[in-house]
Amino acid sequence: MISHSENIIAQTKYWLQHVVIGLNFCPFARPVFEQGKIHYQVSDAQSLECCLEDLIAEAERLDTDNAIETTLLIYEHALYDFEDFLDVLEIANDLMCEQGYESVYQLASFHPDYCFADSDEEDPANYTNRSPYPMFHLIREQSIEHALANYKDPEKNIPETNVRLARELGLAKMQSKLDQALQSTKIAEQERGNNRY
Repeated sequence: MISHSENIIAQTKYWLQHVVIGLNFCPFARPVFEQGKIHYQVSDAQSLECCLEDLIAEAERLDTDNAIETTLLIYEHALYDFEDFLDVLEIANDLMCEQGYESVYQLASFHPDYCFADSDEEDPANYTNRSPYPMFHLIREQSIEHALANYKDPEKNIPETNVRLARELGLAKMQSKLDQALQSTKIAEQERGNNRY
């Protein structure tokens, strides 16, 4: 029997493999995923202070462990309200700068109810940033620069391509893909059960 945190990590990995990588939303994700260079940290924080403490702890982990290319900090119990999440993201970015991490790590964000400022809630494009759980993604700035070096106009081309694909697939398909990530561990557990003697 896998632990609750392992369950959440497995769901996150499924989402990465089948949505982020499977739909090529991030062209640079596959190598670090396949090489096992992503650190997954499940936070049990339930307060703003603890959410931020866990974020800085993960930045400090990246400081000392060069084997980790990038970190996904997954909030199990906090930040489910999207507006609150955005407020905390702003505070988190300010804190990262105060702690000397500006130009060292970049903070990206994913959320189950992610909605772009200029989008309707039902716009399939929102699913390019929707995830099974609220999470912050810590990325080494140096890695971003290296990845983008040979990519033509990535800040324009990648988002436009992602939005176009999500809208082509449609709302029902994108919702289904996210739901499958949340159901993935239940299916795996059933399969393990069926294989027991």
